[in-house]
Amino acid sequence: MSQVDLLPNNRNTYFVEVILPLAIAKQYTYRVPLELNDKIAIGIRVIVQFGKNKIYSALINRISEEAPAHYEAKYILDVVDEHPIVRSKQFELWQWISDYYMCYIGDVMQAALPAALKMASETKIMASNDPTLDRSLVSDKGYLILEALDLAGVLSVNDVIRILGQKTVFPLLRHLFEQGYILISEEIKQKYKAKTKVFLRLAAAFNDADGKRELLDSLNRAPKQQDAVIAFLQMQKTKQDISRQDLMEVSGCGAGAITSLIDKGVFDVQEKVVSRFEGTDVLLSPDFTFSTGQQVAFDQIHEHFVNKDVVLLHGVTASGKTQLYIRLIEEQLNKGKSALYLLPEIALTAQITERLKLHFGDRLGVYHSKFNDNERAEVWQKVIKGEYQVIVGARSSVFLPFHELGLIIVDEEHENSYKQYDPAPRYHARDTAIYLAHQHQAKVLLGSATPSVESYYNAKANKYGLVVLKERFGESKLPEITLVDIAEAGRKEEMFSYFSKTLLDALEETVKNKEQVILFQNRRGHTPFLQCGTCGFVAKCINCDVSLTYHKSSNLLHCHYCGFSEDTHNTCPACGMPNMQSKGFGTERVEEELQILLPELRIGRLDLDSTKGKYGFDKVIAAFDNQEYDVLIGTQMITKGLDFGNVSLIGIINADGMINFPDFRAYERAFSLFSQVAGRAGRRQKEGKVIIQTYTPKHRVLEQVTNHDYEAMFMTEVTERKNYHYPPFYRLIRLDIKHSDQNVVHDSAKRLAALLRQNLGSRVLGPEPPLVSRVRNNFIETITIKIERKDISIMKVKELILQSILHFDLDPKNKGVRVMKDVDPY
Repeated sequence: MSQVDLLPNNRNTYFVEVILPLAIAKQYTYRVPLELNDKIAIGIRVIVQFGKNKIYSALINRISEEAPAHYEAKYILDVVDEHPIVRSKQFELWQWISDYYMCYIGDVMQAALPAALKMASETKIMASNDPTLDRSLVSDKGYLILEALDLAGVLSVNDVIRILGQKTVFPLLRHLFEQGYILISEEIKQKYKAKTKVFLRLAAAFNDADGKRELLDSLNRAPKQQDAVIAFLQMQKTKQDISRQDLMEVSGCGAGAITSLIDKGVFDVQEKVVSRFEGTDVLLSPDFTFSTGQQVAFDQIHEHFVNKDVVLLHGVTASGKTQLYIRLIEEQLNKGKSALYLLPEIALTAQITERLKLHFGDRLGVYHSKFNDNERAEVWQKVIKGEYQVIVGARSSVFLPFHELGLIIVDEEHENSYKQYDPAPRYHARDTAIYLAHQHQAKVLLGSATPSVESYYNAKANKYGLVVLKERFGESKLPEITLVDIAEAGRKEEMFSYFSKTLLDALEETVKNKEQVILFQNRRGHTPFLQCGTCGFVAKCINCDVSLTYHKSSNLLHCHYCGFSEDTHNTCPACGMPNMQSKGFGTERVEEELQILLPELRIGRLDLDSTKGKYGFDKVIAAFDNQEYDVLIGTQMITKGLDFGNVSLIGIINADGMINFPDFRAYERAFSLFSQVAGRAGRRQKEGKVIIQTYTPKHRVLEQVTNHDYEAMFMTEVTERKNYHYPPFYRLIRLDIKHSDQNVVHDSAKRLAALLRQNLGSRVLGPEPPLVSRVRNNFIETITIKIERKDISIMKVKELILQSILHFDLDPKNKGVRVMKDVDPY
């Protein structure tokens, strides 16, 4: 099929192969009406009908003069864009993701494009509430749509088609969207604002000795104002930036006295951006100087980039990795290149945005799924136009239409948040970023205090460059870690609820010193399950094979898999006895018990339940940073690179749940999680403390965490994985077989495993039911395929797997059974 890039305005008949945002095996071909010949180009959206009545905006991927051989091509209905919204390199990336992760390219398109750029029949539209817009400038048809929105509130594209009596409504909707008259899918909410603080400066007229003397004399009748000026002059000797709040605290004057001095012109006022995440309002400045260790690491990164495309930066927590990233990005911008800064969690983007805005200003864009559809579409368009040269974002940022990409930074590269688990494509953003960089001939810097075993193995094997930064920035030291044996403390009657005497004493002393505490419990909710003490009944989800978690905030039992909830049980539904007992504990229960033990504490909670909404996380963090809380209790959300200057104590309530999880990565993840939590303590001059409560204080992972010994953890893990055929020595592919009937799933899974073994033999393990074997009323059985990395073609293996699944799907016995494919699943 011949490819046509630039089309002359002629009368030839053209056919376009398009990508639809659907899970279909092949790309579909449509015919181009002659009057649209000069409007089509690769990467432009067109309106097409697929199926009987469904209308979609599809992307042109190929143009030719050859009609499809096996069906008559329908006409495209209209062209949406004047210019391509997807670049050719993006199509190449999508195809790589489709091939590597064994999914349909329509799945990739669905994940890649913001919803506002992939309108379909069911897309929801609402009117903008901007009062400055003049509706008299809108066409008659546009005005008709806006009037209908005034009456209905929300319309689908199908509704608009019915109102106008025509199928070609997308160009009109695009025009209304671009002019701001309509919103796609959801309202625009307030965008992120940096935190500012008011700083005071003595007016120039009072800078010399005579001016200061005259000023103090003039304030003899205003003693409070005079005290404020004297305090300011004293503070000026040791402090360059003096905030209004600081002056009020030191001088003992009220806000009125300071306001009067400002009104009199004694003080000039200056607003400066400060970090919400630095504990004591550290003033952010675009100017900084590397420490000796940072400079050495910076030079080594450059040396490795000469011969390596990927470099791993193994830097301990608080070693100043972000400053290295900033200087490396600046170098790329000076070369006319762009940069991508990937973060594992949406929550972290606010922290990094504050820092990077100072350096890159309007050239910086932020992109993640908490932004609404319109905001994401706006960022997409600005990247295409080259208005953003630096992007900070979560995993979906790899799909943006980059041009001249020079550097990708993957911060906290070990985090499993980079992995997309559902729905397809089940891609890993770190690995996708490496391929994206390869496309652009760019460099990749992976950063972590606890690198993934795979990345560290690649660095040790000389596939990646390795740079080690062992010193914390400034004078801060790594925290002192203490292990508390819960069983022993219980025998000595030194356990109070979930807290050992050691932890409670340290907590009280820390708060007394006006410092802050973080407590870690990696389970949200109040009670993991309720059990009848008489008959043993456990409250379970009606849709999934999991126990229901009690949440005190809602007074309901919740399923964390499907969202089902029901009222809590006062009596046992099975035996009728009033003997329902709480088993286990989550963050809500820890908060409740601590409040009973130490009622004077101000306690905050950071988990999925307490941070709902676009700015939920920011609100909790800002409150803790402003020292509105003495103690912050949280799940693993608190481990993700946040920086608090006033935290000097970390408590891990129970370490055993993470260590004993049935997963080959359990020890690696436990080491990483505990080390990252510990890294939140003592990030300034003062050495922090970490107290880990456990029933197994002699466990090797806890000893390695206590000694800050990543190398020992890596060596034991890599030895075991080699012996038992796990990554990085073997690749894993997991197939989940799902159906609403348990017997059908079991029989079908056995048939698929037999088909796979015909070609792959003993590499096929299972089928076996997973840890949670029913989710949303679908029973699951899992087949795991282990493929050695040496002397075997992974693409050939995937081809054989897909052929086996195709034969499986064609068998009538397997009707209605779904097979989910997950490459590199853990």
